[in-house]
Amino acid sequence: MKLAYAPRASAILYHALASAPAARKPILLPANICPIVPLTFLKAGAEFRFIDISPITLHMDLDQAHDLLKTGDYGGLLYAHTYGETSTPSGFFAEMKSINPTLLLIDDRCLCPPDALAQEESQVDVTLYSTGYAKVVDLGYGGYAFLADSLPYQPRALPYAPQALQELETSYKAALAERPPSPYAYADTPWLQTESPLPAWADYYADLSARHAETMQRRMSLNALYAAALPASIQFPPPYQLWRFNIRVEDPARARQALLRAGLFSSSHYASLAGIFAPGSAPHAQALAANVLNLFNDHHFTPQMAQQACEILNRVLPL
Repeated sequence: MKLAYAPRASAILYHALASAPAARKPILLPANICPIVPLTFLKAGAEFRFIDISPITLHMDLDQAHDLLKTGDYGGLLYAHTYGETSTPSGFFAEMKSINPTLLLIDDRCLCPPDALAQEESQVDVTLYSTGYAKVVDLGYGGYAFLADSLPYQPRALPYAPQALQELETSYKAALAERPPSPYAYADTPWLQTESPLPAWADYYADLSARHAETMQRRMSLNALYAAALPASIQFPPPYQLWRFNIRVEDPARARQALLRAGLFSSSHYASLAGIFAPGSAPHAQALAANVLNLFNDHHFTPQMAQQACEILNRVLPL
């Protein structure tokens, strides 16, 4: 295994896609992925296809992925951990590698707690972590990955303009809100930051470790408050509650507005990207996004704010 370290995790993903021969074929992506992922594929000139999620695991439907990868028409897949649920389908990865060792397998753990130890027996080519904005450990920058020794990986410097990133975020958020009939029209701009001054890895890891202990304590405390104050029937299982505390409600938009009027914030991630960045549909991913409300459990929220959020939700929602 070798270590890659960059200003953001998407820079590492870009370098891997631009370097790996397997990425010359389309790569399978889960439909409920962060939009920056398919945008990074578009920037790297790598094709992709969205796969719906399993209604049981809420992760990529591995049965469908298995059948598509066996055709030989695809170069690999990127597996993401919905809401930071940490389980890894190691048996699936091993089976896919036994069928086709040239597949590019990416384990996107950007919503999971970061782990600075490589898994020597990992079957994947890229194990990707992020400490950027709104991640479990939010340093405001940074991403790293463990790469298979056999993976070609050639970092390259790209031009970068912060304004271009802001414009990209505005445009893709509009597409998510409007869901136009034709796929998003990507125009390449210097939006991806691949270089910037970074601390030495040892200093970065020390900061990450200290913040990890702090954020986990806060998240567990706020999660306990949410779990006690909200009906158990609407709560996601505990393994899905680390990145945010997630509940299912009939009208997430109404809930967000009620919280916002009280000066509180929430979200409803992640929308199905099928039909937005590529043709197709993903009914299970769409159904999940239609009813999920993400409640904050990080340093932006205090226990008082969380308690107030619960009081508002218990009052305004038909729970």
